[in-house]
Amino acid sequence: MSKPETSLMSRIVSLSKRRGFIYQASEIYGGLNGFWDFGPLGCQLKNNLRDQWWHDMVECPPLGPDGKPLSIVGLDSSIIQHPRTWHASGHVGGFADPMQTCRHCKKLFRADHVPDLMRESKWALSFAEAMQVAATDTLSVDAMMGEAVLFDAAKALQWAQRKGKKLAPGLAFVRKPDITLSGLAEDMKANATQSLPLASLLSYLATEQKNITGLQTPCPECGGDLTEPRMFNLMFETHAGVVQDEASKVYLRPETAQGIFLQYKNIIDTTRVKPPFGVAQVGKSFRNEVTPRNFIFRSREFEQMEMEFFCAPEDGMMWYEFWVAERMRWWESIGCKKENLYRHVIPEDELAHYSKGTSDIEYRWPFTAPGFGELEGVAYRTDYDLKQHSEFSKQTLDYIDQEAGRRYVPHVVEPASGLTRGVLLLLSEAYQYDESRASPEWLKIKPSLAPIKLGIFPLMNKDGMPEIAEKLYMDLRQTYTCQYDAKQSIGKRYARMDEAGTPFCITVDGETLKDQAVTIRNRDTATQERVALDKVRAYVAEKLA
Repeated sequence: MSKPETSLMSRIVSLSKRRGFIYQASEIYGGLNGFWDFGPLGCQLKNNLRDQWWHDMVECPPLGPDGKPLSIVGLDSSIIQHPRTWHASGHVGGFADPMQTCRHCKKLFRADHVPDLMRESKWALSFAEAMQVAATDTLSVDAMMGEAVLFDAAKALQWAQRKGKKLAPGLAFVRKPDITLSGLAEDMKANATQSLPLASLLSYLATEQKNITGLQTPCPECGGDLTEPRMFNLMFETHAGVVQDEASKVYLRPETAQGIFLQYKNIIDTTRVKPPFGVAQVGKSFRNEVTPRNFIFRSREFEQMEMEFFCAPEDGMMWYEFWVAERMRWWESIGCKKENLYRHVIPEDELAHYSKGTSDIEYRWPFTAPGFGELEGVAYRTDYDLKQHSEFSKQTLDYIDQEAGRRYVPHVVEPASGLTRGVLLLLSEAYQYDESRASPEWLKIKPSLAPIKLGIFPLMNKDGMPEIAEKLYMDLRQTYTCQYDAKQSIGKRYARMDEAGTPFCITVDGETLKDQAVTIRNRDTATQERVALDKVRAYVAEKLA
């Protein structure tokens, strides 16, 4: 089997659009960076994942350490909350990222994202290739950036005059090669090897006057020099009411968690729950990300699946470890390979001031492989949030434990995952490539999550086949998401269903009128099985259970 020429991530993006999973938002107007629309198959896949999470968290929550089901209830809070909410949570004062602006192309970048973006930069990779340094199967891009490069001025000038003008018009070395080379040559006099790490060399190429400015950080887009980092708040602002002034300013929520904390007291007062218990929520959040990237992994509008678990202070660490293990188990249960998951325990000196423990559940994404990137966070937030809201609202949020004769502010453990990222995980985990099949690209989605469960076809549109196929479709559609397809050859119909991740295809053929049986094709094995018409429903129920 030959290896595809394009990257795995680019193939997933292409398939997602071709089969109606995900589209660029406002595409007819050129798109809007950081915003995506879920198409017919994509919204069905997303809804299936959401419903599975809701079922496993709220409708049938996991068993606790004592073997009894946990108590978890649901909530759907407003996207816009009282602005004091975000002062109490710290988002107004502290929800900010360090930003850098390119002085030439004027693009903004998160300072902590610049090194990653440089590893993907077209002009930087092109220059590395000109210097005869390139990532290989044994040399990752990370290692390549630290690789010592023997600087060849002649090759560098040739690159600047040809590819550099197009790929890096803002680069000092492209605009003023003589000045840039003189500064580099001065520093190279004391360098016996006449070589530098590639990352350092790229900084030299972006610097005009090193003796005045020091080495500059190059822009990943055009090669221009970046400004010093400055803070930038990530919340979207809007106004509630007719008059738009400071008093009417509100925010689109950057997370769903705060709505849960605001309704904690109402839930305690109006339901029969008591600690330990959880409140779960699925909903949209908004963050004005400076550099949205990697498809739907980092976007400005996204959906979260969050749960706040309230417990007695002395039980916080026990529940923290419980939820880390439980969430790892859940991601495996929906079809993620165990070797593609990793628990990253945040070091104590990097924890938020209110946290006693935080773990990131990470996944081996196509753009991080062989490394990992964040999928879900599990944080032991102690009593910080409830105390903050109690202070800012002047409302008592203590829990009165009448049985134990005490009152306390519950501690909170928060498993917070992205529904949008979950969809990307399903697509990444399911993507298969096999040139021997009708469609080399196909999706091995867990059957219970597949957007289409059954494809139902008449082999030909004659001899009574369409009538039987339509009758079967009308019956099965009451229970399963089905698609009836009578167009093109049977091979092309199988290919379409494989690309959509449909686990089973049912074909009514010329023999059906004689033996009252149909052919059922298995997506994963491409094998076919003859099943009696009156046994089809039972067969499908067993396979999709």
